[in-house]
Amino acid sequence: MKAIIVSSFGDEEVLKYQETETPTPAAGEVRVKIKAAGVNPVETYIRSGHYTALPALPYTPGNDGSGIVDAVGDGVEHLKKGDRVFVAAALARRNTGTYADYTVCDADAVRYLPQNLSFSEGAALGTPGLAATYALYSKAKIKPGETVFIHGASGGVGSLAVQLARRTGTFVMGTAGDPEGMTLIEKLGAHRAFNHRSPGYLEAVKQETGEHGPDVIIEMVANINLMKDMELLAKYGRVVIVGNHGTLEFDPRSAMTKDAVVMGMNIGNMPQEDYIANMYTLSAAMETGLHTIIGKELPLCQAEQAHRDVREGKGGKVVLTVE
Repeated sequence: MKAIIVSSFGDEEVLKYQETETPTPAAGEVRVKIKAAGVNPVETYIRSGHYTALPALPYTPGNDGSGIVDAVGDGVEHLKKGDRVFVAAALARRNTGTYADYTVCDADAVRYLPQNLSFSEGAALGTPGLAATYALYSKAKIKPGETVFIHGASGGVGSLAVQLARRTGTFVMGTAGDPEGMTLIEKLGAHRAFNHRSPGYLEAVKQETGEHGPDVIIEMVANINLMKDMELLAKYGRVVIVGNHGTLEFDPRSAMTKDAVVMGMNIGNMPQEDYIANMYTLSAAMETGLHTIIGKELPLCQAEQAHRDVREGKGGKVVLTVE
């Protein structure tokens, strides 16, 4: 089979499209014929060697994908050959990622892909979807009737969080950096959208809550926004940090004054029971219209360009297609 192989950590040039052995599923695993693979920022960090947990070399990158079940290992009962599926945060026991014609992974990482979603949409679901469900349900434990503010709602995680929070019966607000992003957020179900580049937007958010403030804030760029979030947050509110790009000066009194809870998260730390529950949540949401937003599709052989686009923030969600 063809796959992207990384034999040394470094720049995008280390992503080599070449022949390799087709993996065989062991007990509890399935093999999926990949039709599309999602490209996530974390995969660019790992490839560069600048990440806390690095795979043994050589390895095939890729956590998310979609395709057709090709083979099933012993003990797998919920999947069969020919099933149309998506793969989420692969849970691979070996270095067989989704940037390949075939991938082998734990059966728990594979779920049915509804006919109303394309393979590209399915490939864009896994890591962003698990991040959104982990933040909303496992961490913030959102409840119907609460107000949820998503700081950075037009991105991969944020756009899914908008749809999921709305389905839970919360009042949903979100930000984007341009009018197109604001329109997208509203189309996905947000009650209100704000431009985070506009002066005074946080005061407008607070006014929407009757000066109460959001009960939950999902934060994508904590180093810029966390102290602003603490000023905005309701008493007894919760902030979940999904993304961060640097350090900041933080005043703990801002949390003490409101009895607020600030939580970090990393889906790599997700307990198995939460992982399985969140996979069921994603599956159910897809069956009722949950959509991923694709920015750019490239063939698998252009993984180098895909990583470059992700690093430069170009093209929205990038997906690699596999013939």
